[in-house]
Amino acid sequence: MVFRSCWKSRHKNSSGLAPRLTPTALAVLFWLCVTQLACGSEAVGETKNVVQKDAEFDVTYNDTVTSGNQTIYAFNHTVSRNKTEGVRVTVDVSSQNLESTMLFVVRQKQAVLSFQVPLILRGLYQRKYPYNHVGRTLCQPPTRAASETQYFFVDVSTLATQGTNYQLRVSRVESFTLQTDKKFTFTASPSQPQYFKYVFPDGVDTVIVKVNSDMNFPCSVMSIQDILCPVYDLDTNVAFIGMYQTMTKKGAITVQRKDFPSNSFYVVVVVKTEDEACGGPLRFYPLRPDELIDAGNRTKVLDVVVSPAINSEVYVMGMLFCLGIFLSFYLLTLLVACVENRRMNKKREVFQNPADMSPAETASLLGKNGDGKTPASPYEYGSFADNCSTLSSEAITDSATSTDNNYGYMERSLDSVGRSRQESLSSVEEDDYDTLDDINSDKNIVRTKKFLCVSDLARKDKRILSKKYQIYFWNIATIAVFYALPVIQLVITYQTVVNVTGNQDICYYNFLCAHPLGALSAFNNILSNLGYVMLGLLFLLIVLKRDVVHNRALLRNDLNALECGIPKHFGLFYAMGTALMMEGLLSACYHVCPNYTNFQFDTSFMYMIAGLCMLKLYQKRHPDINASAYTAYACLAAVIFFSVLGVVFGKGNMAFWIIFSVIHILATLFLSTQLYYMGRWRLDSGTLRRMLYIIYTDCVRQCSGPMYIDRMVLLVMGNIVNWSLAAYGLIERPNDFASYLLAIAICNLLLYFAFYIIMKLRSGERIKCLPLVCILFTAVIWGFALYFFFQGLSTWQKTPAESREHNRDCILLSFFDDHDIWHFLSSIAMFGSFLVLLTMDDDLDTVQRDKIFVF
Repeated sequence: MVFRSCWKSRHKNSSGLAPRLTPTALAVLFWLCVTQLACGSEAVGETKNVVQKDAEFDVTYNDTVTSGNQTIYAFNHTVSRNKTEGVRVTVDVSSQNLESTMLFVVRQKQAVLSFQVPLILRGLYQRKYPYNHVGRTLCQPPTRAASETQYFFVDVSTLATQGTNYQLRVSRVESFTLQTDKKFTFTASPSQPQYFKYVFPDGVDTVIVKVNSDMNFPCSVMSIQDILCPVYDLDTNVAFIGMYQTMTKKGAITVQRKDFPSNSFYVVVVVKTEDEACGGPLRFYPLRPDELIDAGNRTKVLDVVVSPAINSEVYVMGMLFCLGIFLSFYLLTLLVACVENRRMNKKREVFQNPADMSPAETASLLGKNGDGKTPASPYEYGSFADNCSTLSSEAITDSATSTDNNYGYMERSLDSVGRSRQESLSSVEEDDYDTLDDINSDKNIVRTKKFLCVSDLARKDKRILSKKYQIYFWNIATIAVFYALPVIQLVITYQTVVNVTGNQDICYYNFLCAHPLGALSAFNNILSNLGYVMLGLLFLLIVLKRDVVHNRALLRNDLNALECGIPKHFGLFYAMGTALMMEGLLSACYHVCPNYTNFQFDTSFMYMIAGLCMLKLYQKRHPDINASAYTAYACLAAVIFFSVLGVVFGKGNMAFWIIFSVIHILATLFLSTQLYYMGRWRLDSGTLRRMLYIIYTDCVRQCSGPMYIDRMVLLVMGNIVNWSLAAYGLIERPNDFASYLLAIAICNLLLYFAFYIIMKLRSGERIKCLPLVCILFTAVIWGFALYFFFQGLSTWQKTPAESREHNRDCILLSFFDDHDIWHFLSSIAMFGSFLVLLTMDDDLDTVQRDKIFVF
């Protein structure tokens, strides 16, 4: 009302009416009334002495201000269209106990800047930090004229009755415009923020702004803002516009020309009043709500460099390089397939035309002795194979309830094989084998033998087992669809939030090597996951080819396919290939915006891959008693559940680690018992009594060693490893629980794989050339991959500012960083590992199953 009465009293027209207030008039009126130049005496009834001085740059003015006087400093400077100069206003008030704050108002042609001294900045929990030394850079709007003289005024006023001394200095900022690839060093503090201008040179569409400091703290914020007034350069408002990120020692933001119509932008650096945002300590809480806290010395020395980013040619080279690497595996696979097909054709011709071969050579190719029988041990298996075949026949003969000699896996004619296969095609279910009590007795007799062969654990109908293991593929395909769709939707939302708000702290990129493309902030981290998808698809094609060849052999009643080698069940292989493809897709989704809340996207299918590989290793020698898909996926779901709980509640929570360690040990003991007794035990109320009885009879009454030595060695080593990992977790309580859980799975997989290889060689079996090459090649690739994985370019276990301390420049084609190389190498290593599992037992394809030892 005071403003309007003042306006009416001074601007009445001839009719006695005041003109209508336009927005421009309102703005002018506001600042006139604030400074009390126009309406002060009439509206308030006070008399204020207003003094205007012509002022000059780089001169320090020592003056005093009270409520009765006001000083206006008038400045002018020449602005050129082709040259930008910064203007900085610095105010210093020496008095510590001010009766009232001082108000400084800088009036420019197109902007107004006001601030008070002491400058009160608020921190966490509304803490108040006063600053008596304030420095602000004036916004410089662009001019259309070639040269123009601009005026601006600095008004100083206060409501304090006592005089307050102050120092005012206005100076030009040297190097206000940043030059490309030239480092500029400056100093900033919470009350003295700094910003500089950068103009895109011709031919440069993208640049990387890097701000560095040798000091971890105080915590600071770097921001990229368009050339607009006002510039938001205080801790309280720096996040209002543009892109921004917190930093300790390193900060980097990629800026694209298309986002700034003026082809230029401001680089703003603000020092925060507190360090909690950067992982620093939490200061004490003030005793009174209005208590002012001494912030101490929070001056920070920084340097800024603006460098051109990569051009479109580097993008094209990076994509071609990525495609070329993985397409070469397709070509190599095609070449190997052609060579193998040519070899098989020659072998088939030899079988069809054996006239030039001796009977012994023909018999050796057919896998028979001169009398038409299969040799007892083509690879000199030794006592294991002899015991296996002998006990196989003896055990079934001694079983009074089992009169069917087919279970003894003796030599059979092709007619009987064909007949049994026709019977297996009938409509039967897996549970049909367990409807009679004599079958259970037979299981106990067979599975508790001291030496087992594959024929003892490959007695169920092949068609039923194939359906059982195909469920693994269909289940993981269903899981993939329902898991991937919400994940994709979520990460798109994350990326949209980052692009709209400009908050670079949401996602934990390697900002020194994060190349944007379209809406994606780090396209290179997404592209490098292509290998998982392409090699997973290639593995599926290889498995499909083997599956088709095997089915054709079954249709023509091939004796080797029916009676020899490890039983061929491809369902788990299909699941493994699908899991590898999904790992690539979900890892790409995770790297759209890697952070604390979506880490499980990158690790969920890693757990599945490790679990499926262990199941496949066990299935090779135990096809009848391997876990069902529902049980396996339920266990993997429990693992993922604990992974989420560990990340959310596990950090420093002793109770959680105790519970997890107990569950880990109990699960290890349960699985050990299940494996040792081949599933022929029951978990019921009498379990403890039976355990005590076994301990009494085998350890107290008489000291006898374990019946299954090999299995016992594996399980003892497995328990030692798992108990050690549980103890490590309980003592150290690592922050990265997801990686800790993945390490448990990988350690168990490597232990079982090593045991499998050792037992295979100990049993007299051999490893053919192709799997041997795959093993050596994969081991080397895994070594290099782990080296790049442990480089740790970012981590969501810390604050975004601390994570950026680990950021590093690209090391491959100026496009890929260490983590991208980890993606390349780990996808190749996983593909090689899958090939090892697929081809490892190819040497047994012509060996009867009652000669293949189970371990």
